[in-house]
Amino acid sequence: MFEAAPDRPISAESLRDVRRPIGEARGLPNAAYTSADHFHRERDAVLGRTWAGLAFSDTVPLRPFAQPVEFMGLPLLITRDRHGALRVFHNVCSHRGMKLVAEPSDVPGLITCRYHCWSYALGGELKSTPHIGGVNQHSCAGFSPADHGLKEVRSAEFLGVLFINLSGDAADFAQHIEPLKRRVTAFVGAGGWPQLVPGSTGAALTLEVRCNWKLAVENYCEAYHLPWVHPALNSYSKLEDHYCFLGEQDFSGQGSLAYRFGEVAGTQLPRLSAWPAERAHVAEYPALYPNVLLGFHADHAFAALLNPLSAERTREELRIYYVAEGAESDGYAACRASTLSAWRGVFGEDVFAVEGMQQGRASPGYRGGVFSPVMDGPTHHFHCWVAQKLSLDASPASAGALPSVAT
Repeated sequence: MFEAAPDRPISAESLRDVRRPIGEARGLPNAAYTSADHFHRERDAVLGRTWAGLAFSDTVPLRPFAQPVEFMGLPLLITRDRHGALRVFHNVCSHRGMKLVAEPSDVPGLITCRYHCWSYALGGELKSTPHIGGVNQHSCAGFSPADHGLKEVRSAEFLGVLFINLSGDAADFAQHIEPLKRRVTAFVGAGGWPQLVPGSTGAALTLEVRCNWKLAVENYCEAYHLPWVHPALNSYSKLEDHYCFLGEQDFSGQGSLAYRFGEVAGTQLPRLSAWPAERAHVAEYPALYPNVLLGFHADHAFAALLNPLSAERTREELRIYYVAEGAESDGYAACRASTLSAWRGVFGEDVFAVEGMQQGRASPGYRGGVFSPVMDGPTHHFHCWVAQKLSLDASPASAGALPSVAT
């Protein structure tokens, strides 16, 4: 029996099928990957109700600045004040709804709307309302500028990624990130996080792929495809050396017990001081739902931010973080370049796979597929997480639990 047309709403029954035990479950239906209407529903019901990655903080200069960004069709504005603090606002003037900032701009004073010249501080406060009460009358009885500043979006920063919570009602970010941070701290050490610094060179990569953002997450969660899609990586970090793990709620992923790129390529980068010597070749790759992919190794880490551009297009941006002097020293430039080249190859090799899955979602003969009970645990965990967010009966009792935690 063929599935409903992609533009029809996703049924509660299909979401229940996703949340069944992995051996019985089906994946999300085609419309979850192809429908423009569903794409915007996901923005509000899935990504908007948790902490989603918006941008890398290093894209905003370290001076008073206003950076417009778009998030799934929503105009937002990142500002940095003279103290270095980042904030995120809806990029719209409080007066008549004009898009406030059209281009990245230095802001020596105020942000001024091009329509009626209302002006705002970088902290969002409304500072100027020219002629609001008539010619040369810049105030108005009954109007309080304090009530009409820019509308702020909750934001937080972690490992160079600026996160937002559009709905405003997610748990505090510190609480949200704690389970993942606790797991990774077992490798990097409590004092290891500040040691990870964006590389001055050999540290950035951008790809635009013709697929839904979820397919990039699903592909990243598992190592099942390794021998066929990543033969070079599989030569020094083999499929049989990989394992899966499920987070408590908002992440899952896979790891390797034998990541030896440095030995194979001859790179000699500084290592995290607290990384356990007996786990020198262990690497872990958590997908932090909804749209941030992370990788941790003894001598570098990375964050990949998935920016959903449409139902069928995603921009992937990667930053690599090296340890202390390894990030900036010219003596390590060749090692950084080699590391970036390796990851450019890995992420590039995945493009045909995620784009091929996107093309397959046009087929009524595909109805969500099935999962390997052994190899696809993290991917099923992610499907369940999305289905839980989308569930029409959203109460905890009826939405269904995520798969059990595994290590």
